[in-house]
Amino acid sequence: MYIVQIASECAPVIKAGGLGDVVYGLSRELEGRGNCVEIILPMYDCMRYDHIWGLHDAYKDLWVPWYGAAVHCSVYCGWVHGRLCFFIQPHSEDNFFNRGCYYGCDDDNMRFAFFSKAALEFLNQSNKRPDIIHCHDWQTGLIPVLLAEIYKYNGMEYQRACYTIHNFKHQGIGGEETLVATGLNRAAYYFQYDKLRDNFNPFALNYMKGGIVYANAVTTVSPNHAEEARYTEVGCGLGHTLHLHQDKFSGVLNGIDYDFWNPEVDRYIPNNYTYEDFEQKIYNKKALRERLLLDAADKPIIAYIGRLDNQKGVHLVHHAIYHALNKGAQFVLLGSATEAGINAHFRHEKEFLNSHPDVHLELGFNEELSHLIYAGADMIVVPSNYEPCGLTQMIGLKYGTVPIVRGVGGLVNTVFDRDYDQNLPPEKRNGYVFYQTDNYALESAMNRAIDLWHQSPDEFQQLAIQGMKYDYSWNIPGADYLKIYEWIRHPW
Repeated sequence: MYIVQIASECAPVIKAGGLGDVVYGLSRELEGRGNCVEIILPMYDCMRYDHIWGLHDAYKDLWVPWYGAAVHCSVYCGWVHGRLCFFIQPHSEDNFFNRGCYYGCDDDNMRFAFFSKAALEFLNQSNKRPDIIHCHDWQTGLIPVLLAEIYKYNGMEYQRACYTIHNFKHQGIGGEETLVATGLNRAAYYFQYDKLRDNFNPFALNYMKGGIVYANAVTTVSPNHAEEARYTEVGCGLGHTLHLHQDKFSGVLNGIDYDFWNPEVDRYIPNNYTYEDFEQKIYNKKALRERLLLDAADKPIIAYIGRLDNQKGVHLVHHAIYHALNKGAQFVLLGSATEAGINAHFRHEKEFLNSHPDVHLELGFNEELSHLIYAGADMIVVPSNYEPCGLTQMIGLKYGTVPIVRGVGGLVNTVFDRDYDQNLPPEKRNGYVFYQTDNYALESAMNRAIDLWHQSPDEFQQLAIQGMKYDYSWNIPGADYLKIYEWIRHPW
């Protein structure tokens, strides 16, 4: 099958979050299964050019219709760690991708409307006819719209669109200028409720809604998050649209890269190990304590790795630190705050706890240190308010670091409570789950984990080993996406 991924990120050349990891990881898995996969990306001035091999001109004169005229673009081609990528570079006074950043500009909606138009124009003019066009998040939400309303009639009638939503919070909002610029025009047509009109603002167009309405298949990044998006506020106003299109909407769990996140081969940790020689993990715990100047005591280490913001349940992260200390455990935090107030709060906590022998707060992000924490900690806490998929808990499981998670989104699909999950036999359970957002719920789950570590170390080790045996690679999601692709190619 010939598949083209169109996205605003692809790790490691362009990465602002988990989207980049998904585009790269899924593409590699699909290619490994014998499919032809290409990736189309914006050519940002600030992307990691050192991760591109053999960058060269692929299509010098791409003219993209825009506001009734045309913008001249160049398309470059190169390999990103084995993946074939095309980078679109517009030669325009707007400098769409020469901003020194990926996102955060006042005209982001028009920047990515142009990219969507340019990506399809490149496919059309270069006579590329993929079986599947797989686009991601609001930045490419207009691609299924443009494909169905324009390019279908220009020689691309057989191409099918799969649209994956990674985060419902950011949806892409535009106005009539989006229609004029892209050549869709016909404002009265697209401003209808069953087309692109935002569900709550009758004067706005919603790119993500357009993707949902027009794509042949729509997915999000875990089965449980798909349910949440339809029936709770997590859908950020798109629940009714998803309900209307429920027959083509599903959740496919993301995978993680076991070539990179794997204690058996991890080059960032002093002692590699598998579930068969789990006792080697203790040497990474020793190394972690030495690096962070923690006391060498007979105590479990509880970790938090991730952003410090409201999505991640920052109030519970803060409480987890002090509850761990009160329960005779140690705590290691690695993360950066996205808001000034949260950053100031944790900087104050870092100064207050700086000389404490059982806690270390590392504010910022350090890739190498994150690997050592996963390998050295006994438990990892993930108390998110919402979590579309979550990678932290899946990485923790692979490293034999028992997850303590809140039962939302993809956390529900990957972590199964040792004591209370009635859907699985005890030998298949792998962590601890709590559901409320209050301190007592978190404490209850933490207490159960810490008590087991102290009172039944053999049982705790068995729980960790059970987690290591789970397969959260791209193997299963890759197969799931191929089934979706086949379904939209041959819906009968």
